[in-house]
Amino acid sequence: MYNYDKSFRFPSDGGFSLEPEQIARQQIDNQLRAAGWIIQDRSELNLHTSIGVAVREFPVTKPNGNPGEADYMLFINQKAVGVIEAKRQGTTLSGIAEQSSNYAAGLADNIPHEGEETLPFLYQSTGIETTFRDERDPEPRSRAIFHFHQPKTLAQWLSQPNTLRSRLRQMPPLAKDQLWLPQIEAIENLEISFSQDKPRALIQMATGSGKTFTAVNFTYRLIKFAKAKRVLFLVDRNNLGKQAFGEFDNFSTPDDGRKFTELYNVQQLQSNILDDVSKVHITTIQRLFSMLKGDPEFDPENEERSLFEMGSSLDHEQPRYVTYSTNIPIDYYDFIIIDECHRSIYNLWRDVLLYFDAYLIGLTATPSALTFGFFNRNLVMEYNRQRAVADGVNVDGEVYRIRTKITEQGSQIDAGFGVYKRDKLTRQQRWELLDENLEYDPKQLDREVVAEGQIRTIVRAFRERLFTEIFPGRSEVPKTLIFAKDDAHAENIVSIVREEFGRGDEFCKKITYKVSGTTPGQLIRDFRSSYYPRIVVTVDMIATGTDIKPLEILLFMRSVKSRGLFEQMLGRGTRVISDTDYRNVVPDNAHKTHFVIVDAVGVIEREKFDPQVLERKKSKTFSQLMESIALGAFDEDDLFSLAGRLSRLIKKSSETDLKRVEECAGETLQFLINQIINSTDIDHIREKAQVENFSEMEAAEALTHTAVYPFASNPQLRQLLENIKMRSEQVIDVTSQDTVLEAGFNAEATEKAKQLVGSFQLFLEENKDQITALELIFQQPTSQQHLTFIQIKELAKEMTQPPNAFTTEQLWRAYAQLEKDRVRGVNEKRVLTDLVTLVRHALMLDDELTPYPDVVTQRYHQWLEDHERSGKAFTAQQRWWLDRITEHIGVNLEINITDLDSGIFLQRGGRLGAIRIFSDALPTLLDEINQNVRYD
Repeated sequence: MYNYDKSFRFPSDGGFSLEPEQIARQQIDNQLRAAGWIIQDRSELNLHTSIGVAVREFPVTKPNGNPGEADYMLFINQKAVGVIEAKRQGTTLSGIAEQSSNYAAGLADNIPHEGEETLPFLYQSTGIETTFRDERDPEPRSRAIFHFHQPKTLAQWLSQPNTLRSRLRQMPPLAKDQLWLPQIEAIENLEISFSQDKPRALIQMATGSGKTFTAVNFTYRLIKFAKAKRVLFLVDRNNLGKQAFGEFDNFSTPDDGRKFTELYNVQQLQSNILDDVSKVHITTIQRLFSMLKGDPEFDPENEERSLFEMGSSLDHEQPRYVTYSTNIPIDYYDFIIIDECHRSIYNLWRDVLLYFDAYLIGLTATPSALTFGFFNRNLVMEYNRQRAVADGVNVDGEVYRIRTKITEQGSQIDAGFGVYKRDKLTRQQRWELLDENLEYDPKQLDREVVAEGQIRTIVRAFRERLFTEIFPGRSEVPKTLIFAKDDAHAENIVSIVREEFGRGDEFCKKITYKVSGTTPGQLIRDFRSSYYPRIVVTVDMIATGTDIKPLEILLFMRSVKSRGLFEQMLGRGTRVISDTDYRNVVPDNAHKTHFVIVDAVGVIEREKFDPQVLERKKSKTFSQLMESIALGAFDEDDLFSLAGRLSRLIKKSSETDLKRVEECAGETLQFLINQIINSTDIDHIREKAQVENFSEMEAAEALTHTAVYPFASNPQLRQLLENIKMRSEQVIDVTSQDTVLEAGFNAEATEKAKQLVGSFQLFLEENKDQITALELIFQQPTSQQHLTFIQIKELAKEMTQPPNAFTTEQLWRAYAQLEKDRVRGVNEKRVLTDLVTLVRHALMLDDELTPYPDVVTQRYHQWLEDHERSGKAFTAQQRWWLDRITEHIGVNLEINITDLDSGIFLQRGGRLGAIRIFSDALPTLLDEINQNVRYD
């Protein structure tokens, strides 16, 4: 697909007096001038007027020896450097490159020029479409560009010993010390793609697998070794930009250990002013579009909300067109990284990306069909959540389902009962007796009707089962994220959670865009690294991208239709965390092993879609409509919708409200509505065109700009209108009592656990004669041999060999789900020796499944009691040694005398220290404790 400048307009006379090729040349002239070229006829030749001069109809020699003319000969610093072959609009350019190549090789030898056999820079253009080829590249290939390059760009390229594409083929081997295998694979595959000059590449890596760290690594290599001029890092919202900046700021280079930001400037854009010195710019697509339009400022609030929040309403918008910017030319960036952005970036904002003559690299955990298509299906890395879980990069998730009657059936409040009615905006409540029955269905919940009993029943069911079923054995509430429908719903949930758990304000917090007394960013930092809050309620703000590693529970109290968004939400729970960082915020557990999805609305069962395949255009909420106007992401349908809704708003608004609108906007609301209607009316468009000597398209654009500017440029007006729109009442049902219909791990999870256990038991049966450890366990209690630690390691390795992927953690949780009353230590960190009790339980040699160290400790205490009954008590010093020896056996199966010269034993003198305490009895004592305490 060609890039082209959609700002092209036919001449005011309609173009009928010009030949098609003349029209093309007129447009080419305009583009060259905009890029900084001086255009001259041969009769006016003066190559000293500027660094870059384009000379029309310059004489050359054709391959057959006949004279010819290059449409434009390009000169940089008085040297010929390239040609432009102009063709009439509509001409396909793929076959024209050879013609321009012939002209570039036909320049007279006595004319100063760059290049040996041919000039380096070849352009082909119709004024609408333009392609470019650099003959110095290893394999010169024409590529579509939005606009001509600036003279200073070509001069800079000429000053370099080789081209970017040459340098991308000469990248040194990757330093792998800081990386793990999938990151290495992603970077190496990406650099192979670059070496093949593929313009777009997609990296799919599961949430938590280090996409941003991977991107910082290859960005460093592109800047240092490929000599990239600049790299643009695009994020979905400002908060993720801060996270990305932190990754760059903390990155230690693999060469000398210096920080990235010590070597290269990194700018996270807070204004529309670019720092040309910076090697990396971090921003949102919204701000980038604003800068290309030439806006002096951009409201930062437009970067706080994720495009994911606007959802499918963005999918059917008309694309945003861009025009050439002299301040930000097409070659400003060599590489653009698009990090986990909403799919609309490849549709609505597509032209913003294609404006630049740059390589595009996509980073995502959840690609849609639209994403694959945009990146030409060049998937250089595929690392999904399943692989990440198997590699220990992510933790796995389980589903716990809570079903209640009101959630699934709605309810009815009978006439004569009282209800509260609450103003959505002010939240002021009044009491009212119903004079007729009020029936509501599940879809009305938390929108028109708030059923406090339903929210309370879900929260209470969650609390009552938290420490017995969801995370058995725990005493502290795990870090929990609750997804609410909207800000009002979130407020209700926060209040009820605090009440049901009997805790204060710090225990449960709301993190949405409407917080007071602090910032969303500070609340997120507290949730991530502090003990409080334990529970956070959000709508969408931390549903995507935000890194909360200690998170262990996702409680869904809202539905999700988008498959991509749902996967993003699950990604909040999958992240692994070091044991040290984990214990800083979760004091009652040693290790994050998994996360639990608590599904209170059936989100798991509901069919989900890739929204871009939906044919029906979804209507926008008033808030989404206003945000579309602010972002410039609207079409004619949106203007009609806005005019209609504002007209209805007038009818329900008070005189005071309308006066406030007039004071804020400087015009009446009716006047603003009329401007919107006029912008879509063909008669007004034609009148504007005649008066201003515009084309009809230019007139329509001017009227549209006038109509939307009062809203787009005035966030206070948008908020005021939203507040007036919200002034409706919500019924609060305090009468209906909800009941739990079902609470437990869902059937799919149970079936999955059964299949895992069954497969494991089959593995044991099939390998009982092949794997030594299994052979010895199967022979118990008749076997006279003892298991060794090496044999257990062999068993663990065989369990993970394809087609198997058994881990002790997964099997332990599966047994806990199926036999919760007979499984101990579910939340403990697994040790290798746990395989012994796991296999014994699977073979039904033991009724309960208990961590191996716990079994060893039980047997040790029994051995001590037997000694005490026989009158052989041990001193406190001897008990220290015996306790440590038992702990060693718990994780190593046995102990021998040489083990006393390592680890904690060295604190008391090692083997010599033990001999001082136990004298000659030490060898016999070690044999005895090995015989009686170990368990196999």
